[in-house]
Amino acid sequence: MFGIGMPEMILIMAIALIVIGPKKLPDLAKSLGKAFGEFKKATSELKESFDVNDNLNKVKHSFREMNDDVKGALLPDSKEVSGKMPDLEQNNAAGESGTTENRKEKSDRITGIPDERR
Repeated sequence: MFGIGMPEMILIMAIALIVIGPKKLPDLAKSLGKAFGEFKKATSELKESFDVNDNLNKVKHSFREMNDDVKGALLPDSKEVSGKMPDLEQNNAAGESGTTENRKEKSDRITGIPDERR
């Protein structure tokens, strides 16, 4: 323990007995024991909180991996998307989605209700 052997501990106790006195020494030892106990409890709680944070980070990482896997399975490949792009460009060239009036007409067709009634 800190490089202090039994002879050094006996010397420290003898000096403490002389300096503090035999009446106050048991009270001092009791308060030091309580302080060390509280310190040990606080350090164990801190270690436990680090373990909880570590476990939480592992769970978060697992969820991120699952999220990436699901996104990869649900999102189309880039080749499929790029293959559909010319169709979209042809629709835009034909003027189907260019103006606000066209969008309103499409909305009316989809909902079956004109804008004035919504």
